[in-house]
Amino acid sequence: MKKFKKIVLDSIPILLMIGLIPLVQNDYVLTGLFIVIIILAFLIHPRKYDRLAFVVGFFLMTLAEYLFIRTGVEVFLRNSLFGVMPLWLPFLWGYGFVSMKHIVQIITRKD
Repeated sequence: MKKFKKIVLDSIPILLMIGLIPLVQNDYVLTGLFIVIIILAFLIHPRKYDRLAFVVGFFLMTLAEYLFIRTGVEVFLRNSLFGVMPLWLPFLWGYGFVSMKHIVQIITRKD
């Protein structure tokens, strides 16, 4: 139960970001909010390699999404980045990688 609580707490930033998507229609404002949430998360509880995980997720998933969209696998109605995807999506993916890293660390930690 202790690990579950930690996972829920670590998931708050990503859940907040996902929750804001339908509420904030302006992609530029939403991207700004995502950046603020990510910076606060990094400042409140910094962990080793979080920034690296963010950068890897940001760039790899942006490329993957771009390829999926170009092949017709995905379609976005919001296309403020490259004319094909929302500007905020790479930030969501980047922090998603950080969140997954935290969850794996919590699960594999011996308490």
